[in-house]
Amino acid sequence: MAALPDLITVAQFRQMPEGGESSYELHHGEVVAVTRPRARHWKLQLRLTRLLEMKLKGFGEVGMELPFRPVAEFELLAADVAAVERQRFDRIDPDDNLRGAPELVLEIKSPSSTPARIRERVTLCLANGSVQCWIVDQDKKSISVFQRDGAAVAYGIGDTLPLSAFGADDLPVAEFFE
Repeated sequence: MAALPDLITVAQFRQMPEGGESSYELHHGEVVAVTRPRARHWKLQLRLTRLLEMKLKGFGEVGMELPFRPVAEFELLAADVAAVERQRFDRIDPDDNLRGAPELVLEIKSPSSTPARIRERVTLCLANGSVQCWIVDQDKKSISVFQRDGAAVAYGIGDTLPLSAFGADDLPVAEFFE
């Protein structure tokens, strides 16, 4: 019989030293190393952040590598890009992180993005506060949008992403990949 790993809480996780080339997240009470993004990934994160900041001004705050706690004691993750409703953002404890998932979470596919990891992240976010999760695929120049109601739609270069759930005008997908 295999031994179960020792699970740790967010408080214990925060006492760990910082990593060199890796940073860490807490997944279900287990520490998981995540690599820092390469320039291609980071530049797309920056582009997505800037585009959404302009579009979602009236909704709230948009940020890159936004830390959040979808499940309070055993999860501490960072979204590649995320949007948080203004009043909720203003209530974040300055000595903690966002509790629950951001209303909008964007994850950029990378070599470590296995289908199982993507499904898990999307499910976790949608079950804990997200209205939508977007999976951005640079290679295919597409965005898959998953919604809390179970709907999932893939958008390509010729499509327009509806942002009405966030009180904003639609945005052509092509702008994300210029």
